Amino acid sequence: MLYQEPLADVADDLRSGRIDLDAYVDELEERAAAVDPDIESLVAEDGRWERLRDEAAALAERYPDPADRPPLYGVPVGVKDIFHVEGLPTRAGSDLPPEVITGEEATAVTALRRAGALVLGKTVTTEFAHMSPGPTRNPHDTDRTPGGSSSGSAAAVAAGLCPVAFGTQTIGSVIRPAAFCGIVGYKPSFGRISTDGVIPLSESVDHVGVFTQDTAGLSLVSPLLCDSWRTLPAPTEMPTIGVPEGAYLEQASDVALDAFEDHLDALIAAGYDVVRVDAMSDIDAVNERHQRLVAADAAVAHEDWYREYGERYAEETSELITEGLEATMETVAVGRRSRGALRRDLTDLMGEREIDLWIAPAAPGPAPEGIDSTGDPILNLPWTHSGLPTVTVPASKTGEGLPLGVQFAGHLGADEDVLRWSHGISDALSD
Repeated sequence: MLYQEPLADVADDLRSGRIDLDAYVDELEERAAAVDPDIESLVAEDGRWERLRDEAAALAERYPDPADRPPLYGVPVGVKDIFHVEGLPTRAGSDLPPEVITGEEATAVTALRRAGALVLGKTVTTEFAHMSPGPTRNPHDTDRTPGGSSSGSAAAVAAGLCPVAFGTQTIGSVIRPAAFCGIVGYKPSFGRISTDGVIPLSESVDHVGVFTQDTAGLSLVSPLLCDSWRTLPAPTEMPTIGVPEGAYLEQASDVALDAFEDHLDALIAAGYDVVRVDAMSDIDAVNERHQRLVAADAAVAHEDWYREYGERYAEETSELITEGLEATMETVAVGRRSRGALRRDLTDLMGEREIDLWIAPAAPGPAPEGIDSTGDPILNLPWTHSGLPTVTVPASKTGEGLPLGVQFAGHLGADEDVLRWSHGISDALSD
């Protein structure tokens, strides 16, 4: 089910002409036919391959000279089905009529198209990016979940159906599925990638993110998406890494924590300074405030649709919206203040202990069995709540061969630093 398809390599080969674009589309079609019936990462689309061949031909005609080709020339991108894409319906994993919820193309999708990317198609999402899962399975073990809500995007990248895909994160919907599927995920600082053209779940905390197979891919795609990206030189010093000890880490399983200690040992052996710090002792209260804020925002986002089509919503989504309809303005205010307070607390600790990055397990354990749940996002929640830029990289595997990842978060707005440090961390954990 797994296929190596690093974004930077594919993009370079397509731009240079070392890979013929038409032949590449043929190869993707064969790969999808062999793999996707088992993992079900892509939303069904009539005429997908004819559309892609037409778009590839138009792209080749527009850029006959390799020297003029844009950075993502011919690269197929998977798009989570809460992003609007011109020419494709938006279903959002729901039973609502597509014509009701489809809108103008997402700004992030347009940005990659302008860079030469081709939309492979929509990828499966849980209903409205909440908790009701779709049919997607983990390419490492099809009896297990790939995570969610960006289920199809993570699985498609892991299986090599596309070297880059869009996800969103409101609690843990990029970082967790990336870890479960053994790939790299990036959740930017809040607001650095536009959410325009994406169906909201919680406008207070929704983030657009991306999946690639390695950190080099992130370095290629992130400047095309992030607002005011700064090109920085390669780091000459290793970052100091902080471990948030206490109640937050205790939410992880023993399997995850034992592996995490091994991951920390590997980083220390590679020369990283690792500092253990008591942090987030009030994590239970943070978790509760975040949940209430998401519910309140979801009720606002879905109020009109829910009034008309409430019986078509899945039980989990309906419960969230119902909870939110009972929320007060104070609930929203408290939740938003909580975001700033947590960010200040974490940033202050970073300053006091001279920490450059926080590090933690990317999930409470490996991907759980079954696909009726997408796993627990609890370890991702504070980094989403605070809006800090976060990357997850593969770190090791369990005895059953299931991926385990680590996530690391940096200062708000310092995405460039987090990404340039990600290469060394990934290398240290893969040795």
